[in-house]
Amino acid sequence: MLQPGDKAPEFALRASDKSLVKLSEQRGKNVVLLFFPFAFTGVCTKELCEMRDSIAVYEKLDAQILAVSVDSPFTLAKWKEEQGFNFPLLSDFNKTVSKKYDTIYKEFGMGLKGVSKRSAFVIDRSGIVRYAEVLENAGEIPNFQAVKQALQSLN
Repeated sequence: MLQPGDKAPEFALRASDKSLVKLSEQRGKNVVLLFFPFAFTGVCTKELCEMRDSIAVYEKLDAQILAVSVDSPFTLAKWKEEQGFNFPLLSDFNKTVSKKYDTIYKEFGMGLKGVSKRSAFVIDRSGIVRYAEVLENAGEIPNFQAVKQALQSLN
């Protein structure tokens, strides 16, 4: 698992609007990188709605929120539209980034394999991981207070 102080693995993923989003393009800003299992599910909706509703706090902390799942860009686009998410939703359909960040279940419920674990990373302006939380229980939500404290320590 990635630890604070590690260099964040680079990635380039398609967003729900089909644009290509690269971690390296975020340099100079702090990043809150969230992995979540599936769009349109209860806990994932609760988690990302909390981020949506707190966007002003994260903007004041000079942080860009990026949320990643193994859903297709098309699924993410529909969910983003329905929920009014105000940050990029990124498709890791091929599971490459989830594997780089060691945030993937070998087996999820119903026998599904290759689903992203609910996780939160704070990556500083230089691309260094400053906070890492990978949850084994998909029913839990990351500690967003700890995420905010990690961001505050960077400003």
